[in-house]
Amino acid sequence: MPNHTYKMTELVGSSPTGIEDAINNAVDKASHSVHNMRWFEMTEVRGHIDAGKVAHWQVTVKVGFTLND
Repeated sequence: MPNHTYKMTELVGSSPTGIEDAINNAVDKASHSVHNMRWFEMTEVRGHIDAGKVAHWQVTVKVGFTLND
């Protein structure tokens, strides 16, 4: 297995349906411009409350990707 050097970037994703969709939205959008993504770490969860109910989820994720040779 070769040695890897990783770089991390921080993303914020959102979704009206849940945390998992918010993460997937962030990773999917980033995949169009960030290549070689390998892992993520969720660091924050926030939400918007409307009329006493959770209306929207927002998550901050750190995404690690390998650098090109």
